[in-house]
Amino acid sequence: MREVATVVAAPADLGTAVIGVPEGADLTLGLRLEAVMEGVLVSGVVRGTAVGECARCLDPISQEVTVRVQELFVYPERAEAAEEAGDEEAEDEALLIDDQADIEPVVRDSLVTALPFQPLCRPDCPGLCSECGARLEDDPEHHHDIVDPRWAALQTMLEESSVSDETKES
Repeated sequence: MREVATVVAAPADLGTAVIGVPEGADLTLGLRLEAVMEGVLVSGVVRGTAVGECARCLDPISQEVTVRVQELFVYPERAEAAEEAGDEEAEDEALLIDDQADIEPVVRDSLVTALPFQPLCRPDCPGLCSECGARLEDDPEHHHDIVDPRWAALQTMLEESSVSDETKES
């Protein structure tokens, strides 16, 4: 068993279109590598800082992300024996290649799925006006008087009626 604590640069595309860990940013790894019969069990914690924008108001946000990882990296000869025995899951197992474990896919799978689907700068963020794009936090009383298009013809008739009434009074 060996414990590894290190800081590595984040790979490209570690996130979604809205939020993610920037390429080259620090990822802190605290891993435990254990030799088992089938291969090497890698488990531990990965920490990083995800940056993106609020899904409602589009303000920049920064969020600490901590995820647990665990993956069994199988010796190649064990994987071959499992495939020959007809084990369909054997082809999906992570392999040790030249006694090295590539943990990037494990980190990517754990970290990306832990990111919020719709990140918010704060839970009660009012967002932007759907009509004009104004920040609702800056103007809480902001609103638009929108007439339902189904009633627009009646609104026109009411306006014509009030204009004709004003003309008669004059």
